[in-house]
Amino acid sequence: MPTLALIATGGTIAGSGPQHHYTAGVLDASVLLAAVPELAALAAWQVEQPFSIDSRDMQPAHWLDLAARIRQLQVDPSVDGIVITHGTDTLEETAFALHLLVETTKPVVLTAAMRPASARSADGPLNLLHAACTALDPLAALHGVLVTADASVIHAADLLKAHTHKTDALRCIEGRGLAGQIMADTVRWQTAAPQRLGLPELLALSAGVQLPRVDVLSAHAGASADLIDFCVTAGARGLVLALTGHGSIPADWRTALDRARSAGVQVVRASRISAGGVWPGCNEDDEACGCIAAGPHTPQQARVLLMLALAALPDITRSRLAGLFSPD
Repeated sequence: MPTLALIATGGTIAGSGPQHHYTAGVLDASVLLAAVPELAALAAWQVEQPFSIDSRDMQPAHWLDLAARIRQLQVDPSVDGIVITHGTDTLEETAFALHLLVETTKPVVLTAAMRPASARSADGPLNLLHAACTALDPLAALHGVLVTADASVIHAADLLKAHTHKTDALRCIEGRGLAGQIMADTVRWQTAAPQRLGLPELLALSAGVQLPRVDVLSAHAGASADLIDFCVTAGARGLVLALTGHGSIPADWRTALDRARSAGVQVVRASRISAGGVWPGCNEDDEACGCIAAGPHTPQQARVLLMLALAALPDITRSRLAGLFSPD
């Protein structure tokens, strides 16, 4: 019988209480396994619970802790695959961080739930079963870090939470295909894995490394440039601008952004629109304004990438960073 490692981190999947006023992360991992009797027939389980929190409270330090533990399990010959339970609110950030920090020689599959375990129609048990089925598929490791929910398998680099309460809230970013779908507990693979960043310095980031502050600022009608100055004064090493349209910088922001760049702050242009991306040379002259186009990355992903890249390569140049965000 194969062995799967279960890393439980809390979230709604381990929540209990009234459906709209429950407490996340209160149930032990053993309770999650016991709720799905089929899991014991699929694999032996090695269970650990490094923390148990609502994912709204997930910190960047947790990404590094998870990545370090996954690397250990990848070289453990007794473990065949890794399943991680997580809350949905920040799952796209954790999944993308692990996509950058981990090379999958064994399957790594995250899963979550939109309804607490105590709900009459809880979605967590089936999602956990599907995560196990995916982690036991020999092809899964070739797809990098994966997320399963609502019978869908999604590449971590393509994940977006797109609804506040529906059980199919975890979806692909528009224009990208599912990695696969789960039918009769079997993964039907549909698309190839996205290309990894290929920055070996990220793989060397260890637990306990202090990640630099990177803030996300959202543009809107009348947005004040004071926030840019505040973030810089507070110690931000990077700023991600969730701008309107195709990354258009408000005129009122330009002087403050000049000050930020003069202070050595890296600035990335992203869009608050969830599809389409922000590409070099469109709407702005990135070379002239000193910004970096986010390419296909959402603002959340851009923040993760910028934070990890600055930690791994403190002296990285703007031109090299630009190549990471929008590779040829």
